[in-house]
Amino acid sequence: QVHLVESGGGLVQAGDSLRLSCVASGRTVSSYAMGWFRQGLGKEREFVAGISRNGQNTRYEESVQDRFTISRDSAKNTVYLQMERLKTEDTARYYCAASLSWSPDAIAATGSNYADWGQGTQVTVSS
Repeated sequence: QVHLVESGGGLVQAGDSLRLSCVASGRTVSSYAMGWFRQGLGKEREFVAGISRNGQNTRYEESVQDRFTISRDSAKNTVYLQMERLKTEDTARYYCAASLSWSPDAIAATGSNYADWGQGTQVTVSS
């Protein structure tokens, strides 16, 4: 089991940038495929971005493609989500999650494939 703690959320204006961090403890992030999910008020949780266990593949939800970038720093045991050109519809609580992927280059977009989750960090984008 890996313990995940997110940080970096906040209140920003549309067009601004934020970088979310997810620090892992207990096991190394390179043992997992890592994902970022979000859940807005009254909405279903949705996949945002993921990075494969081998770190070579990334995957994004269509609405964040070209605006968000997921990355991993194995030395710091941390996964990041760099968010650019934020929109009001990006407002949500963002969660980091870890998946013991069956394949080193696979990235699951379904939350049920992720066994360990952080508590989340709130991102609010005002117009």
